[in-house]
Order: sequence, then C-alpha cells, then structure tokens
Amino acid sequence: MRFLLLLGLPLLVAACVTEGVEEPSFALRLSDGNFEVREYAPTIVAETTVQGDAWGTRFEGFGPLADYIFAKDRAGEKIAMTAPVTQAPREKIAMTAPVTQQAGKGDAWTIAFTMPAGSTMQSLPPPASPDVKLIEQPSRTMAVYRFTGLAADSDMASAQRVLMEKVASAGLKPSGEPVFAFYDPPWTPAFFRRNEVMIEVGSTR
Repeated sequence: MRFLLLLGLPLLVAACVTEGVEEPSFALRLSDGNFEVREYAPTIVAETTVQGDAWGTRFEGFGPLADYIFAKDRAGEKIAMTAPVTQAPREKIAMTAPVTQQAGKGDAWTIAFTMPAGSTMQSLPPPASPDVKLIEQPSRTMAVYRFTGLAADSDMASAQRVLMEKVASAGLKPSGEPVFAFYDPPWTPAFFRRNEVMIEVGSTR
C-alpha cells in the first residue's frame, strides 16, 4: 500500500508540470543542438534527501516536497509548482553533514523543487517537516545536455557521458557533480520526454 501511495503521489505532482509552468530564469551563453551553456539567476529550492537507488528515490522524494508545496503539512497558502524537478547525488559522511559526490546504488539522492521567481527566504513558509530544507542557490553557469527516455539508470549514465564529452570539447572546466532535471509527467511517452543533465562550469565570458 505504501508503494502505491508513493507511486500515485508523484503522478499528482507531475500533472502540474506541463507547458506554461514557470522555469528558472537563465541567459543562454552557448547553443549547439542538444548541448547548451546557461547562466542561471539565483534561486531558492526546497529539497529533501532520500537514501536508495536513483529511480526509487526520485519517486519517494516527491512525498515530503509535495506536502510542502501543496500546504499538506503546514499552515498557509499553496506554492505555485515550477519545472523541472531536479535530482542530484548526495551521500552522508560519518553520519553527519552531507557532501556531494558521484552516487551509485544505495547512495543518497537529493530531490528538489525550485521556488517561484521573486520568492525570498522571508516570504516562503518554513517547512513543517525536518526532511525538507529551503536552500539559496547563487547564480551559476551550467553546461546542459538534453535527452529523452525514461531516465532509468542507463539513460542517466549515458547522458552524463555525453555531457562530459561535450564539456571537454567546448574547453570548459566542470565543477561538482551532475544534476538531473525532469520536466514531464510519468505518463509522457519516453521519446517525447524532456530530461536534462547539467554540471556547473566556469563562466564563458
């Protein structure tokens, strides 16, 4: 039963992720087919970290984030849904503070929703759950590769390899670990899905 609830919840959340939904603001610095370099404006994200494999944590992480967005576990108004939903590898070291690193099966993944433009740490309602945190992200220059498919582990690994090849070919220096972004409801046919993998790089200016 718990599995069915976890599976059904992301369907409700993803129903909001359609065309016309707000996406983070960025300036396009380079475009070459499915490869782009974007300079993102500062944002605030609501994030939660879930232990497990990439596929399972993507679904499980929706629960506490949806409760926050839709005011299920707190007082106040709902927060407008945005796109994409992001997923990044994260692992706890010595049972304390998490640090970002390449994740494999059984590691932790951070799932995040971007807050609407104009949001501030003061204007956003505090999460009721200790599993949800609001994080300020500074402006970043990101190399991005767009791909289709179900975004299973093999799809993600393949897209990451292509991204790193294109980053190297463009003479850019990557920093940190890749972030995966998903834009479509799970019932969208695999070949129509918009997925992205991105990594921070030095400015192209």
